[in-house]
Amino acid sequence: MKQRFPAWGAGLVPALLFLLPAAMPAATPADAAFEKLARETIEARLQANPEEATELGDHRFDGRLTDYSPEGLAAWEATVRGELTALAQIDPATLTGANRIDAQILRLELESTLFELTEERPYAWNPLSYNSSLANSIYAFTARDFAPAAQRLHSAAQRLVAMPRVIAQIEANLKNPPRIHTETAIQQTAGAIELVRTGLDPLLAEAPELKAELAPAQAQAIAALTGYKQWLEKDVLPHANGDFRLGAERFRKKLHYTLASDLTPEEILARAERELATTTDALYATARPLFQKYFPDAGAAALADPPRVIKAVLDRLAENHADDDTVVARAKELTLAATKFVRDHNLVTVPDTPLKVIVLPEFQRGVAIAYCEPTGALEPNGETFFAVSPTPQDWSAARKLSFFREYNDYMLHDLAVHEAMPGHYLQLAHANEFHAPTLVRAVFRSGTFVEGWAVYMERVMAETGFGGPEVKMQQLKMRLRSIINAILDQKVQAGNMTEPEALDLMTTRGFQEEGEAVGKWRRACQSSTQLSSYFVGTVEHDDMRAAAEKKWGADFSLKKYHDTVLSFGSPPVKFVREELGL
Repeated sequence: MKQRFPAWGAGLVPALLFLLPAAMPAATPADAAFEKLARETIEARLQANPEEATELGDHRFDGRLTDYSPEGLAAWEATVRGELTALAQIDPATLTGANRIDAQILRLELESTLFELTEERPYAWNPLSYNSSLANSIYAFTARDFAPAAQRLHSAAQRLVAMPRVIAQIEANLKNPPRIHTETAIQQTAGAIELVRTGLDPLLAEAPELKAELAPAQAQAIAALTGYKQWLEKDVLPHANGDFRLGAERFRKKLHYTLASDLTPEEILARAERELATTTDALYATARPLFQKYFPDAGAAALADPPRVIKAVLDRLAENHADDDTVVARAKELTLAATKFVRDHNLVTVPDTPLKVIVLPEFQRGVAIAYCEPTGALEPNGETFFAVSPTPQDWSAARKLSFFREYNDYMLHDLAVHEAMPGHYLQLAHANEFHAPTLVRAVFRSGTFVEGWAVYMERVMAETGFGGPEVKMQQLKMRLRSIINAILDQKVQAGNMTEPEALDLMTTRGFQEEGEAVGKWRRACQSSTQLSSYFVGTVEHDDMRAAAEKKWGADFSLKKYHDTVLSFGSPPVKFVREELGL
């Protein structure tokens, strides 16, 4: 869930005050100092990264794009350093209430931003780090009905006019990107061109008077994006041989900031390898009765071969699957079914904020299969999107079949749980109800908490009986995937794992289809540390629940526990444990 890095060179404006919760007297002078600094820091971030501000629901900067010039980057670095210095002058022991945790979250976020600017430096080698300023910056106006069409079109036109400047900065900054990043950037830029050309048409139908303003801006942006795509194809790709691996030292540092966990890389890898074995055992135990049901004539020798039993059952389940024409509709049906199941079993309070299942936009394809995009934490009204991706048009029939065998009907049950109910949608809707003296916890969500919660709830739903043993098989397979994600993340980005080794791990130990494994390899090459958040977040949620069951005893119930955990927003799990005295 971590946002892309911003660059900044503008002065502060205290306009953020109207977005904050109702002011309450600070409990101590330290609280007052921290709350002032937090307001100024978040205001600086929103001005620095206007695309992020739009996503969060602050629309004061909808006509702007981020400044990636050397001067802008240097100014932003100086700002972050100054904020860290100011934060260090506040004694954390004298803070009270939510400020105690939020000060730690803010420090981690500032240190992470400084690491990105000075050590990771993605702006210098990763074309994908600029996506928020290209297609995403325009898609935000079409995705949500947060203002009249004319107002959104006016802002879109302003961003389109600024796009050639951003593209010139990108071309000046990028030096020898990795080939795999460049290939994906070319694919996504093609989607961005089509989005700029036709994606705003529905808004123009509502406000045709804006055509005169929008048309020349579209033409400028399309020309700039087309030139950028050609530059990537002809000038960059033939010589794109940069190393996609982050390296052990930088991976260790970034992992600390991404996870905000006390677990070291070595501890994470050791636990992942242990749980790979125990989860496989659980998968075999679940598969045995299904194997006997589906293959009654198989002999005892076949039943005593765990990999064979697991694969045979998974292959049988994979036969029941959707296709490009039906997958989105089926995801909608399963989301409704999961919602009813949660209510019927009294697992957690179900929010009433809107949820929409949509087709994953073309320009966002090529990395992930599906995602949940919640309404912005600063948006007073809005919808949460559960986006599902049909297969790319250029895939062969065999690869399409492999994809839908992987995302068969039982796996779609589990996917609906993870992305929507009671996973991301439910958790993030609860998080938006959290209120504190500052917006720190709203703006800086912990991806480890968020992803860990979704995988944890897959287990809860399967253990409670959602979809029967067939869905339990897929849940355990997904648990294997989260474990393998962490192994891949570390061995690819901090080690030297090769593509054949990664594909063998995923297909042999994870029972994944070839298409899914190929896609995950590309994702492991193009991202770092985020893939670890699923496994680390899950084990932290598992451990926290076990501690609560032990401490609360007869007073423990799932609904009480889940509602309590969700009442703190989306901070790192270790801070929730601290709040609960666990």
